[in-house]
Amino acid sequence: MQIANRFAKCTKMFDYSTAVNTGSRRIEMVKGNMATEFTIDGMTCGNCAWHVTDAIQSVPQVKSAAVSLERKTAVVRWNGSENIPAVLRAVRNAGYAARETTGMTQLAHTDWQSALWVGVFVTAVLMAGDWISNFGKHHWFQWMSFALAGIVQVYSGAQFYRGAWRQLKVASTNMDTLVALGSTTAFAYSAWVLIRGVGAHLYFMEAAAIITIVSLGHWIEARVSDRAGSAMKSLLNLAPQTALILFRQPERVHEVPVSELRINDEIVLRPGDGIPVDGAIVEGESSVDESALTGESRVVEKTTGGQLFAGTVNLNGRLVMRVTATGEETALAHVIAAVQRAQSSRAEIQRLGDRVSAIFVPAVVLVALGAGLWWGLAPASAHSVHRLLGHVLWQAHAPTGIAAGFIIAAAVLIIACPCAMGLATPAAIMAAANAAARRGILIKDGVSLEKAGRITALVFDKTGTLTIGRPEVASTLEMQQARFKPQSLAAALARESSHPLSRPLAGLAAEIIELDKWREIGGSGIEAKVRHIPGTVRLGSLRWLAANDVDLSRAEQFIAKWTALGANITGLAADKNPLAFFAMLDILKPDAVNVVKQLGGLGLKIFMVTGDTARTAASIAAQAGILEDHVFAEAQPIQKAEFVEKLQAEGERVAFVGDGINDAPALAQANLGIAVSRASDIARESADIILIKSEITGVPEALALARATLRTIKQNLFWAFFYNSIGVPLASLGFVSPILCAAAMGLSDLIVIGNAMRLLRRKDRV
Repeated sequence: MQIANRFAKCTKMFDYSTAVNTGSRRIEMVKGNMATEFTIDGMTCGNCAWHVTDAIQSVPQVKSAAVSLERKTAVVRWNGSENIPAVLRAVRNAGYAARETTGMTQLAHTDWQSALWVGVFVTAVLMAGDWISNFGKHHWFQWMSFALAGIVQVYSGAQFYRGAWRQLKVASTNMDTLVALGSTTAFAYSAWVLIRGVGAHLYFMEAAAIITIVSLGHWIEARVSDRAGSAMKSLLNLAPQTALILFRQPERVHEVPVSELRINDEIVLRPGDGIPVDGAIVEGESSVDESALTGESRVVEKTTGGQLFAGTVNLNGRLVMRVTATGEETALAHVIAAVQRAQSSRAEIQRLGDRVSAIFVPAVVLVALGAGLWWGLAPASAHSVHRLLGHVLWQAHAPTGIAAGFIIAAAVLIIACPCAMGLATPAAIMAAANAAARRGILIKDGVSLEKAGRITALVFDKTGTLTIGRPEVASTLEMQQARFKPQSLAAALARESSHPLSRPLAGLAAEIIELDKWREIGGSGIEAKVRHIPGTVRLGSLRWLAANDVDLSRAEQFIAKWTALGANITGLAADKNPLAFFAMLDILKPDAVNVVKQLGGLGLKIFMVTGDTARTAASIAAQAGILEDHVFAEAQPIQKAEFVEKLQAEGERVAFVGDGINDAPALAQANLGIAVSRASDIARESADIILIKSEITGVPEALALARATLRTIKQNLFWAFFYNSIGVPLASLGFVSPILCAAAMGLSDLIVIGNAMRLLRRKDRV
């Protein structure tokens, strides 16, 4: 089964490259779905982007929203009908402005760059005049400082003032509010002193430096965030934008945009070509590099009939491929969708930061006002406390005179910017989603990532998960003849089933037998009516056959022998009469033992649940290294879910790993559902994490990455709280100047982002 079908139930994704390269307003989707791109004005930091995301996703018609600070855009996918006015209104109510994109978008770091250069030039000139040339007392230099600092306020500070004004209009505040208030306080006080001619110290240089340093921090933040999204960008650039379409009569090749390809078109792939869409080989043989999509480094050999996937690379042979999936239906699109969805989601732990941020800015304004009044109206008391604490902390030059209140208030406002607090969780989630995608692990959302980091027990399904899932018929015991040979009858019954045990049985014979009222019973088997055979013919588990009064006594020796070898026994019966028994061996996956060992090393309790007999289950569990009393055999689908529920009742936080239809209830019941690559659609829909690669090595990788992410989030939140709890009192007491406050605020953002970026550089695979 091709990967595109495997992920058919995942959230769909539009052609990102079209939107990015053309700046088109709206992208029409396969099957009539649509996505709309908006340009967002007023975002100055990562925290702003998350507020915009929340606002858009609150609109009922919105299925998902991907907000890019770097490009200042939001891509919205709709749940049925679009509601553009509602999105525009939601963004406006959040304190930002939105409009539909009609052209190319500008990168955020280039936008900050021009404002930064102006600020750097002015700040350098004013610093040189104040600190080096000692021009600060000259009247001409003071008026020049007023003019230059005014340019910084108007040009470089425009984004902060616009952002603060938008927030004020909706009765809200954010980081822009604090920067605007802090810089304006220093500039306005200095202008007042200059115009009055009272001869006090001027703070034009400080006012310009505040905006410059914060702009520098945002410019670096945008560059670093751009790197954090590198996995997404690499995914977007995997598939080529053009393809060589093959016309048969007369035979010729023509290059066309990928967007023009349709199902059943034939395209030519030369050695070294990237594969633009999903398809099947109709001519040729070659090796294909699928590492970018699956995270597995080995080259895959492909021949006629083999499946090819968008984003992979044809290495050394000429191939002709028939297109089977385009646009959002390709495997690559589903991977992109999963990464995008994870990056735009919020974890539960983020609610703590959100609650604090909601009241933090108003509280800081009150603290700044109180500190300013204290230093301005009771300077003797303030300086006395400052000197007293200076013996314990360090000696610092505190501002004096009426200016003290303004400067202290500005310092408090700037150092308390809550950007680091808002970035603590989303920065880590974004980095983790990228790191996971590089390893062939798709994480549904931030909540799933958080849940994965708290798991204490893990339950494996057996067939297709711990074992290869391709059992072979090792031996057959024929009990009696019917109208048809037992092998032919078993093959006919199994042919329409997708169960792993049905495949080897379906290959026993090619004879066509007409079946009536065929149905598959999850976790039990298949039954149907067959002409010339009285009653109901059943093919399935021994437990199910016994429940239907089939006599198994004559096959006890055969069953005991093969069950002891780890084989799965499937019986064929007509009503109560056994016709044949088939022993099928499914061997353990090569990595299973090491995976179980690694998971045990993470401190997890490992369990196995299966519909197979107790003997078969015990044999496989022993080979894998799972304790005998941690095995639950002969389980119906609902019983698998009940087993998970039982562990949860004992206080365990349970992850379930499975791939079949009968695993869906357990995947849904578990705290965390993990579906392996060949999982059925319903199993994938119930899962929180999907492993693209077939090996279960992704399980310990995913859980280890999740734990590291949760650790990183807690570290980031601790730093954000610690920084503010220390910085605000120090600024209030005059130990940190406004310039140092601006530098500290920017540094705190970079520490949070840099800590999250460590997740991208994780080299351990466990």
